[in-house]
Amino acid sequence: MDWLTRALCSSIFKKQFMALTGLGFCCFLTIHLIGNLFIYGGKDMFNSYVTHLHSLEPLIKLAEAALLIFAVIHISMALILFFQNLSARPVNYIVKKSSGGRTFASSTMPYTGLLILIFTIVHLITFKFTDHESFTVFDIISSTFSQSPYLIFYIFSVVVVAVHISHGLWSAFQTIGFDHSKYNPIIQGVSIFFSIIIGFGFGFIPIFIILIS
Repeated sequence: MDWLTRALCSSIFKKQFMALTGLGFCCFLTIHLIGNLFIYGGKDMFNSYVTHLHSLEPLIKLAEAALLIFAVIHISMALILFFQNLSARPVNYIVKKSSGGRTFASSTMPYTGLLILIFTIVHLITFKFTDHESFTVFDIISSTFSQSPYLIFYIFSVVVVAVHISHGLWSAFQTIGFDHSKYNPIIQGVSIFFSIIIGFGFGFIPIFIILIS
């Protein structure tokens, strides 16, 4: 059992857990963005989509529980590694110099991660833990994005998420073993493209809401 204990306490094990949970969050963002695209169909279409989601409540609850577990693991591993790295070289994921070295996104991972946590809490309070009996989800979204402070906060946060993903997705693949000089540029390019899709995909939603209001 000593080998198992050493493995659980090793930095590489923590990084792999962060990588896997990070990939899980990327999958969630993809599904969440696809669902949000129904907004472009108008109020009735989006509210019908939300009603359909409510009919899948057992699955939604299971998914939320999984995301919560992922969040606890991801944040815990990140905190442990961050404080360990205060007395060592900074590494959140395995990144080789030959693969691009440190960038703005890689060097700010702990801080963008913290901002994303704050954004997630505010976002849940604003849209999930609110009055769904008196107002439809579309009405809540429209009302919220009509407030300039939240609009600015939301768009800024979405940009932060995109920056975090641009490095995190690429690094996660490296951490779990997809590391080859031939394919690293492709993986990095896909990661940047994915982050741009996420950034524009979520970031344009409030602008569209304002335009049709």
